[in-house]
Amino acid sequence: MARYTGAVCRQCRREGQKLFLKGDRCYTDKCALSRRAYAPGQHGQGRKKSSEYGTQLRAKQMTRRYYGVLESQFRKYYELAEKKEGKTGEALLAILESRLDSVVYKLGWASSHAEARQLVSHGHFTVNGKKVDIPSYLTKPGDVITIAEKSRSSAKFKALLEANATKPVPKYLEVNNDAFEGKVVSVAKREEIDLPVDETLIVELYSK
Repeated sequence: MARYTGAVCRQCRREGQKLFLKGDRCYTDKCALSRRAYAPGQHGQGRKKSSEYGTQLRAKQMTRRYYGVLESQFRKYYELAEKKEGKTGEALLAILESRLDSVVYKLGWASSHAEARQLVSHGHFTVNGKKVDIPSYLTKPGDVITIAEKSRSSAKFKALLEANATKPVPKYLEVNNDAFEGKVVSVAKREEIDLPVDETLIVELYSK
């Protein structure tokens, strides 16, 4: 599947918001947004007036980039969210949070969404005992995600588990690093999703 291969720091600068696309680097002085807090490109420092459409577009783009999802797939998630009960915007975010790569990231088993996507693609995890190497796989409450036995002794996972041992996990997830196991407890609620975006703007954009 196609994916964005450019400099991810440009995406944070374009949105004017840290999306933590490079993991630990985003917390240091090396963060591109900290050093150049303006949009990339020749006219990045120019004054811009944002229209209603522009504000809605930025909300959609920020969300899409945060989860590393391309436009066509993002649109499919929106159409799926429309069919669910409740608010469409909140349902959309819950679907995005249920992606296997997002769950792996939130469990603390990867330092960024991009790294989680790569680790899933390389077959480092199982869901309910079965190997799953599809980052977009949608988990559901009750699913148990486990680090594959062959991966547990790798220096990579030892470092990740040690670094994220005290990292808080969202309430809709449970993690037991000693057992190399995580569980989806429930569907993510809006207050449990730490994405600084107004999802109603996305609904307004797609409703036009």
